[in-house]
Amino acid sequence: MLKQQCSTVDTPDLNKVVSLCKRRGFVFPGSEIYGGLANTYDLGPLGVEMLRNIADSWWKFFVHNREDIFGLDTSILMSPRVWEASGHTQNFSDVLLDCKSCQLRTRADHLIEDFFESQQKQQKVEGLSPEELDLIVKENKIPCPSCKEFNWTPCRKFNLLFETSIGIIPGEKSTAYLRGEIAQGMFVNFKNILDTMHPKLPFGLAQVGKAFRNEITLGNFIFRTLEFNLAEFEYFFNPATTDWNEVFDYWQGEMFKWITNLGICETKLKWRTHTDEERSHYSTKTQDLDFEFPMGYKEMFGLAYRTDYDLRNHMEKSGVDLRYVNPETGEKYIPHVVEPTFGLNRVLFALLTNGYVEETDRTVLRLSPQIAPYKFAVFPLVRNKPELVAKAREVYKHLSKNYVVAWDDRGNIGKRYLSQDEIGTPYCVTVDYETLENGTVTVRDRDTMDQKRVDFREVSL
Repeated sequence: MLKQQCSTVDTPDLNKVVSLCKRRGFVFPGSEIYGGLANTYDLGPLGVEMLRNIADSWWKFFVHNREDIFGLDTSILMSPRVWEASGHTQNFSDVLLDCKSCQLRTRADHLIEDFFESQQKQQKVEGLSPEELDLIVKENKIPCPSCKEFNWTPCRKFNLLFETSIGIIPGEKSTAYLRGEIAQGMFVNFKNILDTMHPKLPFGLAQVGKAFRNEITLGNFIFRTLEFNLAEFEYFFNPATTDWNEVFDYWQGEMFKWITNLGICETKLKWRTHTDEERSHYSTKTQDLDFEFPMGYKEMFGLAYRTDYDLRNHMEKSGVDLRYVNPETGEKYIPHVVEPTFGLNRVLFALLTNGYVEETDRTVLRLSPQIAPYKFAVFPLVRNKPELVAKAREVYKHLSKNYVVAWDDRGNIGKRYLSQDEIGTPYCVTVDYETLENGTVTVRDRDTMDQKRVDFREVSL
C-alpha cells in the first residue's frame, strides 16, 4: 500500500489548482452557464468521491472507532428561537462597506488587512467597532480593490444568517434561518440523547452536514463559500471533576493526528490562538489549525471551549431542563463543552493543494489512497482486441467489489498513466496478452512509477 509522503515542493499557484479541478472534474463554478454565482461551487464526479472519502474517514476516526461519541443528523431548518437563544441573531455578523463607484461590497476587516499586507505591514482589526474600522479606512484612504476609487459608504454590521420564509400565503409567512453552524442541532437534541442512549459523561455528539453563511468576500476558490460542509462534535464533560484544559489539549492532538494521517504535511500546519477580540461570543478559548494554502496560512479547523453557554441559554429560553443527572449520585448540573470543528470543503482544498506536484514530464496529485477518488484504474492494453477488453472488464468487476475503480481505454498507455497521475489514482492495472495466459497483470505505482506483475485476484490496497 502507498504511504503518503509530504511534498517537498513549494505551495502551488492557486490558478494551477483551480485549473486542474475544473479540467479534471473535481470542482466547477456554480451556475456557470448563467455566468456563475459568486461564492458558489459545484463538486464534479471526482470531487464528490473525494469529499465522501474525507467525511467517511472523519466519521470512522471520531465516531465509529470510539464508544463515547454518538452520531446525529439534524434539520437544516430549525425554530428561529434556536438562533435567538444561541446568540446568532445578535452576534453572528461581519462589518461591511460598499464602494459607491462600482458597488463592490466587502468586509471591512479584509479590506484593511489586505491593504496593509500590500504595503508589507500588518494591521490587526479583530474586535474593532464599525466606527473604528471606518476611521482606519478614511485615515489611510484605502481604495476599492476593484475600481481603485476611494468612495466608500460608512461601515455597518451585516448578519451572516441566511433568512428564509416558512408558509405559502404572503403576509402569513414566518421568518426562519438556514443554519449558520451545525452545532445547535446537537445542543437542542441533548435531552433526547440522554433519554434514549443513557450515556455517561464524558461523551460527544457528532454530525456532518451543510451550513450556510451569507458571505460577501470574493475569491480564494472554495475556501469561503455561501454553503459548505462541516463535520463537528460537541464533547460534554463535568467541569467539577474534569479540567477543561486537559480535554482541550486531548482533542487538539486527535485533530492533528487525523489530518496528518490523510497525508497533510506537518510543516504546512500551525496552531493559532484567537485573541480576546477575535473569539466568538460563546467561546472562552479558541484555537485554529491553519494550513498553508496558496494564499497563505488560513484556518482549516477550529477548536473551542464553549463552557455551558449553549445548553444554559437553550434551557433558559425553552424552559426545558437540559441538566445531566449523575446516575450514581443523582446530582444535576449543566455539562461544559469542547467543540472541534472541521471545514470539509477546506480539507478538500488543502489535500488538493498539499498533493499537487509538477514534475519534469507530468503533473501528479499525491493523494492518500483512502482519500483518492479512484483507488485503481484498469486498462486493456489496446481497445480493439475483444479478448483483452473482455478480460479487462473481468478484472474491473473483480476490483469494483471492494474499491472505486476507473475504466480507461483512451489513447496509449503512456497518456492513460499521465491522466490517472493527475487525478491522484494510486495504482494503474494493465491487462495484456500475458493476462490471458496466466491471469497476471501489470500494476504501476503512481508515485514511484515502478511496475510489477501480480495475479489480478491478489491486487489490493
